[in-house]
Amino acid sequence: QVQVVESGGGLVQTGASLRLSCVVSGRTFSAYNMAWFRQARGKEREFVAAITWRASNTVYEDSVKGRFTISRDNAKNTVYLQMNSLKPEDTAVYYCAVPPNRSPVVSRKRDDYAYWGQGTQVAVSS
Repeated sequence: QVQVVESGGGLVQTGASLRLSCVVSGRTFSAYNMAWFRQARGKEREFVAAITWRASNTVYEDSVKGRFTISRDNAKNTVYLQMNSLKPEDTAVYYCAVPPNRSPVVSRKRDDYAYWGQGTQVAVSS
């Protein structure tokens, strides 16, 4: 059974940084692409960033480019989201997502991911 556990959220001020972590168990982590999504209150869950299984390619949602960095440590079964220069509009619950199958390309679509964590809350005050 695949388990996904996020951590690292919190309440910070505008301009601060946070690093989110996501640990995956129950499958060969190093063989799968990984992604982060977020969901603000009253809004749809949206794509944030994704990384290929070898970390050879990363993609980002436009509003986080240059501020957020996704990375992974396959030896620790962990994917990270380093968030710098945080803004109030980054406030959301952040979710880690795992696809059901291996793929050479990452997806931005929520429906292409089968396993999700419980989320970690990020709140940015102005």
